[in-house]
This record gives sequence, C-alpha cells and structure tokens, in this order.
Amino acid sequence: MTAQTNTQVSAKKKINQSEIQPRRMDFKFDPSMPRYWFDNDQFKSTLLTSLSCTFPEGERFFVRSVRHFQKNIQDPLLREQVKGFIGQEAHHGNEHDAFNEFMESKGVPTKKVDAFVKDGLKFMAKVLSPERQLAKTCALEHFTAMLAEMILENPEFIKGMDERMVPLWLWHAIEESEHKAVAFDVFQDQVDSYWVRSSEMAFTTVEFIGFTFFHYWQLRNEMDDPTDWKSVLNGFNWLLGKPGWLRKLGKSYVAYYKRDFHPSKRDSEHLRKRALIRLANMMGRPELAA
Repeated sequence: MTAQTNTQVSAKKKINQSEIQPRRMDFKFDPSMPRYWFDNDQFKSTLLTSLSCTFPEGERFFVRSVRHFQKNIQDPLLREQVKGFIGQEAHHGNEHDAFNEFMESKGVPTKKVDAFVKDGLKFMAKVLSPERQLAKTCALEHFTAMLAEMILENPEFIKGMDERMVPLWLWHAIEESEHKAVAFDVFQDQVDSYWVRSSEMAFTTVEFIGFTFFHYWQLRNEMDDPTDWKSVLNGFNWLLGKPGWLRKLGKSYVAYYKRDFHPSKRDSEHLRKRALIRLANMMGRPELAA
C-alpha cells in the first residue's frame, strides 16, 4: 500500500485552526494481497471487512448529524474542530470505499452490505430527530474511539495483519482518537440532554453488536468458500475469551453512562504520537509524524 506524493499535505499547512487536521492518504491496495489479509484468518478478515462496509455511509451520517447544528455553534474553537472532524470523516469514507472495492474484487460482496447500510441510515434520518441522530453519532463515535485506542495501545491486536494493510487501520485509528470528543462537544453545546445521550447509547449498543454480526453473515453467506467454523470459534475466543479484546472494553463502555463523562478524560495523545511515528515510517512520509 502506498500514497501518491502529489497528494501529500504538509504537516505545517493547517486546514483549520485546531489540532484536528485531515490527512489525505490515497491508499493503493496491492492485488497480490490475499482475501484473508488478517492473520490468514477467515473470521478476523471478514469481521473487519464487514466493519469497513459500514464506514463510508456511516461517516457521512456522522457528518450530516453534526452539520445540522454547525451554524448554531458559537464557540470559535469548537467551530474549527468541527471543520477538522468533517474533513477527517470525509477522507475515512473515501478510503474505505476504495478498500471495499478492493475486497469486492476479491469475491467479498461488500456492495451488498454498503447498500443495506445506506438504506438503513436513510430510514433513521426519517424517524429520528436531529437531536437523536447526533446522540447516535456520539454513541458510535465512542465505539470507534474505544476500538481505535485499543489498537493504538495494544499493537498486538493487529498482530498477523498483512503489513500492506496495517497503514489503513492505523491511520483511521489515529484520527478517530483525535476527533473523539467533537460530536460529543457539539451535542453538549446544542442539546445537553443526559436522557437522550444515555438512552441512545443503549439503543445503539444493541444495533451495533447485532448489525456487526449480521453484516459478517451477509458477507459469508455469498462467498464462494465454506465457513471455517474453527476460525469462527477461535474468533469469538479472541473477542470474548482470551485475550478477549471486546471484554476488555467494558470499563470504557460503561463510563459513557456517567453524567460527567467526557471523551477527553482519557488522554491518548502519547498513543497517537507513537502510532504516527510508526505510520510515517511505514509510508515513507516523515511529515505525518511532524
């Protein structure tokens, strides 16, 4: 995976007046990469691909939910952070579109999941109020931040992933951690309802878990090789047993329900700096770590 030099943005050139700066990557995916690019494992590779299928339309939903309130924000720093959030999420959607197209070429029916997600989010936009849509964005941003910072804090989580695929997930994790408080701050500034925030997280938790595994099934159901049940069992152990990565997120998840919760209470800047150095070295782009 490489990035075109003519799309590189100098680390010194700010897109907005905040610390949240979009990084344009323009990833290219080597056709020689296998379908099961994560530890040569069917479950891990397909599960993360199913997550990727939700990202393009999901990120656009996040942007729309925040933009609805953007014009009413008075705090100048938050207004700039929103610009950074929108820029980063736009790039995430584009890069995962490219990844999903690559996986489609490998015989993984990503377009089916993408279409399902698009229709689902259209429905939510009709039935949920703008306040509820923003609260759902906050909830999903908390999920992505937890997963992102798990990757940043525990590099062994992606042990065995094809090295050519690591930059995509590492870059996405860094930026999710960077902007993890933006939607939340907009919600607190414009809505400030504990009931809406906490109840929407409860609803979204059921949706997130249920649809993640449903999308996994959607992919597996139309692929041309039989399900590797040993891989599935090992995968559930990986998530819930030993090492039990999802189980380890319990404390961070429950913290969201505290009345005084704020994403920035967990300082992850050191994790991002370490990951940016790794990303810069992998990509041959020293400006990323500047």
